[in-house]
Amino acid sequence: MWFLLRIVIGGIFIFSGLGKLLSPYQNFLYVIQSYQLLPSWGEVLVAQIFPWIELLVGAFVLLGLWTPWALRGGLVLFSTFVVVVGQALIRGLPLEDCGCFGGLIHFKPQTVIIMDSACILLTSLLIRSISLTRKFSLDSYFDRV
Repeated sequence: MWFLLRIVIGGIFIFSGLGKLLSPYQNFLYVIQSYQLLPSWGEVLVAQIFPWIELLVGAFVLLGLWTPWALRGGLVLFSTFVVVVGQALIRGLPLEDCGCFGGLIHFKPQTVIIMDSACILLTSLLIRSISLTRKFSLDSYFDRV
């Protein structure tokens, strides 16, 4: 079960990062601009770097490499998503789509809050049970070598 949860969490980040990377970065930039949180230079920076961060965190979680740190990174990302989407909802910003998965899948912001909150819970469980989470991981392989 722990192995499968780790695969799901890592897969979400990989899918999300790839969804943004396969499109021109301007598409994700437009999404970031719709949240009205950052100065323009920050929006460009986030649009160019954030998909790579998601992809790397996802790969590390999926492979089980530096698993505790990768999961903590995932926890920070999921928490950030909840805060960013939540503030947009509170402010009444007209968002049709969260932009979480680039153009691959479209979710309403309310759905994303629920999904990311569930992912926070699951990631926290994985961190809490790190010895079980590390089974079938590169970490466990390197521990034996």
